[in-house]
Amino acid sequence: MSYATLMLHLELGRSNAALLTLAADLAERFQAGVIGVSACKPAAFVAGDGYIDGALIVAECRQLAQETEVAEAEFRAALQGRVAGPLSWRSTCDYTPLVDFIAHQAGAADLILTAAVKGDLFDASHAVDTGSLVLQAGRPVLVVPTAGMPLRFDHALVASNNSREARRAVFDALPLLARMAKVSVVEVADEADMADARTRVADVVAWLAAHHIDATPLVAPSIKDDAEAIYTLAQDQGADLIVAGGYGHGRLREWVLGGVTRDLLLRADRCTLLSH
Repeated sequence: MSYATLMLHLELGRSNAALLTLAADLAERFQAGVIGVSACKPAAFVAGDGYIDGALIVAECRQLAQETEVAEAEFRAALQGRVAGPLSWRSTCDYTPLVDFIAHQAGAADLILTAAVKGDLFDASHAVDTGSLVLQAGRPVLVVPTAGMPLRFDHALVASNNSREARRAVFDALPLLARMAKVSVVEVADEADMADARTRVADVVAWLAAHHIDATPLVAPSIKDDAEAIYTLAQDQGADLIVAGGYGHGRLREWVLGGVTRDLLLRADRCTLLSH
């Protein structure tokens, strides 16, 4: 079980040190090739008379091009000599949604790494909506904290609820789980559903055992906030990776109701692998 190619989404205009440090470690562990990607979009500067100010657009494009060069240099400096497989770079600067470009490149990779969003989500020139990336990529997305806990391969917490997305996530995480010192499979359930939840978790544990991964089953009581329950368990048990399905109830409902996926994305203080 391995990842042959990693894809890193680098944010422009800021340091990507934490992302690159983890990428170098994973590339060495899996003997994987690495593709770096960046995307940016010029803003539309409209004058008071309704005309687009071409001079401002040219100046911004020049600035974005410089930021792209800096990101590529940071990427190559961090990974050159540490990657056994191919090392390549892809970037774009146009008016299409940024996430579309990254998702379009995803067919070349087994795992996408991106930083937890800390900046302005409404910065259309730089910001990539991680939730949209999870939905569109067709590949697992590893959300990496910009600061905080590294991925030490000590303990992974698999959030299981028998949904299609959760099953997809644990399958996609197999190469990481196989290298963990400890794996826990947890389902958060209401009191009336505890017995069925134990059966479902036992099935996942047995499936992992068939893949030579020892895992501990755990059913936790619902506290009306599944994300809080998952995070509390991750903190209590010192888990440095959470594995979860993305957008199990549809993206709109997740956003409006405050779903687990959104909370995991917004509160990423440890590595989180998400699949849809």
